[in-house]
Amino acid sequence: MTDPVAIRLRHCARSFQPGQFALHPLDLEIKAGETLVLLGPSGCGKTTTLRIISGLERCDAGGEVWFGENNVTALPIEKRNVGMVFQNYALFPNLNVAQNVAYGLRIQRLPAAEIEARVNEMLAMVDLADFAQRPVQALSGGQKQRVSLARALAARPRVLLFDEPLAALDAKLRDKLREDIGQLLQQLAITAVYVTHDQQEAMALGDRIAVMRHGRIEQLATPRDLYHHPATPFVANFIGAVNRLALPQGEFWCRPEEMQLVDNPTAPLQGRVLLATFFGPVQRVQVGLSNGEVIVVDCPARQMWRPDQRVGVAFAAESLFQLS
Repeated sequence: MTDPVAIRLRHCARSFQPGQFALHPLDLEIKAGETLVLLGPSGCGKTTTLRIISGLERCDAGGEVWFGENNVTALPIEKRNVGMVFQNYALFPNLNVAQNVAYGLRIQRLPAAEIEARVNEMLAMVDLADFAQRPVQALSGGQKQRVSLARALAARPRVLLFDEPLAALDAKLRDKLREDIGQLLQQLAITAVYVTHDQQEAMALGDRIAVMRHGRIEQLATPRDLYHHPATPFVANFIGAVNRLALPQGEFWCRPEEMQLVDNPTAPLQGRVLLATFFGPVQRVQVGLSNGEVIVVDCPARQMWRPDQRVGVAFAAESLFQLS
């Protein structure tokens, strides 16, 4: 693979009508070799940002895209040396697995021996060496996405871009391929930008995560910092479940797994069980507090909590955080 390259977006915006922005003016630096995840709901600007990085879409006048020391703003996608992995695979149905992986290399007119060697290397990397001659139509969704990834990597791109690559897969396949992509990105140390609306994917894959909302970055931080130190209520709620607590010292927030239900009338919060939902490893218990608010607490799966049961809610002081 080629050496990783840093990416810089300078004042990149995308508007479709005057005053109507899909992406507000954005400055963003992506470190060489890191995986940056763009996370947010539909319409937040994350895919627009990815398309501007790739060259599939131009930013408004005055914006610039830099790969290392090279200004690539005016370059189309085929001249930026990026690899892309899409949600819908974008494979050629009339070609087999090896032919799909080799397609871009043949366009580059590489020698046949080099194409064969690179295809074999990529298929081994994504654990599809035994599927080289199989029609892509005969593959599962997860296997098709592996072929798409192998094809993107075969051209030895400077940057690897993912646009919701796991969204079309069922839960078990999605979890397995997420692990495989994470291991591969660590192994390759390539600069990667990954778009998703799934916070678990973002947490598992991102060295840093940019949480986006309404065409702007709401917060950019490591997964741990985002989860334990969210900057805004939107980030706190989008990254995971969170409770707002009105305490004598002020308004605080706390994650459900940081709280415990106890049979203790001196616990800082008191209430009644409203509902317990069993998820297998844990159960999520809704508690109606004496002040009328409702919170959720994640409890061990084997505990039993009855509707209308009186409970205390305990938590450690260090588990609380405040939001601006």
